Amino acid sequence: MDDQKLGELVRRFYARVRQDAGLSPIFEDAIENWGRHLDLLTDFWSSIMLTSGRYKGNPMAAHLKHAPRLTPALFDRWLSLWEQTALEVLEPDEAALILSKARRIATSLQLAIHHHAAA
Repeated sequence: MDDQKLGELVRRFYARVRQDAGLSPIFEDAIENWGRHLDLLTDFWSSIMLTSGRYKGNPMAAHLKHAPRLTPALFDRWLSLWEQTALEVLEPDEAALILSKARRIATSLQLAIHHHAAA
């Protein structure tokens, strides 16, 4: 796995997200500059998977802004599209690793959103 593969994964994945009836409206409302967003998410996954340290954002804060719209079903859909795309772009062992990380991140985000809603 390298930055080129991660960039391809991110681009293919978000192309699918933008075509998805459930996910697209949320992302289209949240993202003003898709080129910048794709670069940011490539940096995010590079930092997670390659420990590059390039990502300098706060994914929790970004997701909490949209908490009322982020249902468990949408997280499941996101993970399903991510898995489908990862299996196409990455080697099987790389896909398994990034899917494991994505599931943990999704769980953390959902717990934070639930806690935020309950507060």
